[in-house]
Amino acid sequence: MCREPYDITLGDLNPRFLFSCIVKRTEDETNYHSHDFVELVVILKGEGKFVIDGKEVPVREGNLLILNPGTHHRSLVQPQAACPASECYLAFSGVEFRDCPPGALPLFADGSAILRMPDKMRQEVFRLCAAVEKEVEASRPGRYFMLKAYLIQLICLLIRERQIEKEQKAGAGQNGQRYIFKSASKKYVVERIMEYLENHYREKISLDQIAANMYLSPYYISRIFKSETGDTPINYLISLRMEHARDLMDAHPEMSIQSVASQVGYEDAYHFSKQFKKYFGLSPLYYKGRARM
Repeated sequence: MCREPYDITLGDLNPRFLFSCIVKRTEDETNYHSHDFVELVVILKGEGKFVIDGKEVPVREGNLLILNPGTHHRSLVQPQAACPASECYLAFSGVEFRDCPPGALPLFADGSAILRMPDKMRQEVFRLCAAVEKEVEASRPGRYFMLKAYLIQLICLLIRERQIEKEQKAGAGQNGQRYIFKSASKKYVVERIMEYLENHYREKISLDQIAANMYLSPYYISRIFKSETGDTPINYLISLRMEHARDLMDAHPEMSIQSVASQVGYEDAYHFSKQFKKYFGLSPLYYKGRARM
């Protein structure tokens, strides 16, 4: 597998936590300004606008902005927005990263300072923002070190996401085609995905969860799996669940449809029934009747 992990050392990541705050943006920020420290801005809710180094960019829930030292910026209200932006600010200094000016964070793909966070990352970042807010309000002993710990977690999430972007960009071949894994490595990855699905098909599983388990992006997972099997991971998961559901009904025809559904990862018996009929051409109720006969 072609991968160049970004090794973070204590010299890279020993930040000095400065402050945090949550702003519900009801009016434009007064000054167009910059700082000598880093500000991370997480849009927790709603929509708004930022002017960053002279360029106006729209922001919405799930966006994350990196405002490095010297970056001029200003937050503005989005007049047409149904819900004004709620912005979480985290300020810090004292980081050193390869290929970056001292005290700055690496930006995202193509030098962008704004990221639309993937669902899993957004959930984790929102959780960290809530933990920071709670810690600030509680004002208990050791508060600074707790806040610094939360900040380090957040920065690590950013670095991992940037690494995924770098791999995707490096993997693009001619005409946009991506070459990420050698054939043997592809087979290994697909086998691990199958193994994970076979062990967890009873649980609620998303493509993001599969990708996180493999330390890869959902895009990679889908492309690799389909190139090797001709199908998607989710379709493979459905087939696993349907086969196990059929085996359950063969062995235990007295089980209710709801019980069978829950045993193979479905909370909704109606949705399970639709999937079963689509897969086997028979409703589970009709199949159970045949099994009894």
